[in-house]
Amino acid sequence: MPELPEVEVTRRGIAAPLTGRVATAVTLRNARLRWPVPADLPATLPGQTLRDVDRRAKYLLLRFDRGTLILHLGMSGSLRVLDRDVPAGTHDHVDIVFGDRVLRLRDPRRFGAVLWHEGADATHPLLAGLGPEPLGEDFSAAGLHAALTRRQCAIKLAIMDSAVVVGVGNIYASESLFRARLRPGMAARRLTRPQCARLHDEIRATLRDALDAGGSTLRDFMHADGEPGYFQQSYFVYGRDGQPCRVCGTAVRNRRMGGRSTFFCPTCQR
Repeated sequence: MPELPEVEVTRRGIAAPLTGRVATAVTLRNARLRWPVPADLPATLPGQTLRDVDRRAKYLLLRFDRGTLILHLGMSGSLRVLDRDVPAGTHDHVDIVFGDRVLRLRDPRRFGAVLWHEGADATHPLLAGLGPEPLGEDFSAAGLHAALTRRQCAIKLAIMDSAVVVGVGNIYASESLFRARLRPGMAARRLTRPQCARLHDEIRATLRDALDAGGSTLRDFMHADGEPGYFQQSYFVYGRDGQPCRVCGTAVRNRRMGGRSTFFCPTCQR
């Protein structure tokens, strides 16, 4: 699933060529995504100018004159900016046309979302109640410690909870915990203030490093211009079950937590 770095890379790739352009058409080839694409979107969007492209957690927020188009990439989605005459493929479900350019959603598993919202972000049920942005000023070590003292679950599951901090999915939770030298199964409420400070710093550092590398391309993710990300080449533990730890040489282990694969080094993470 595309996580925060991949969504932010996508945001930047969309904003540069499309901000300030007028939507001229919407093509719906398959409106049956995670939630139905509004049937009136082809009538609502044309004639409106794309004023800005924001991100909240893993949601892309395309700001138009009279509302916001909320996009989510789901499990396998990607957004590409293409020439309008590029033929659509089997899994290309939605086109937002801007004259000679098109923003195209490809989503093989159809877990993504394209929704229209008029009003403040916080009034939309998908955006209300989200926690702090991990790269924003409102994400602090003290705030993380306060949030974790109320969590009975494992620390890995806690930092994947969007009420604690947004956008930290399975890949970057495993990588951040390795960098912080914390075992993913330890109880969240037992973290000390120094441990929380270390984890806070490593979450931010991991996400920034991933952004610098253009995100991770494991299966379907591509930048808006079709290029892949390269952060997967720098993983310490994710997807490296049985391989030697890059720090100590111990075999990386994998266990299921919350239904997800969780990778860790039993020597480095105690």
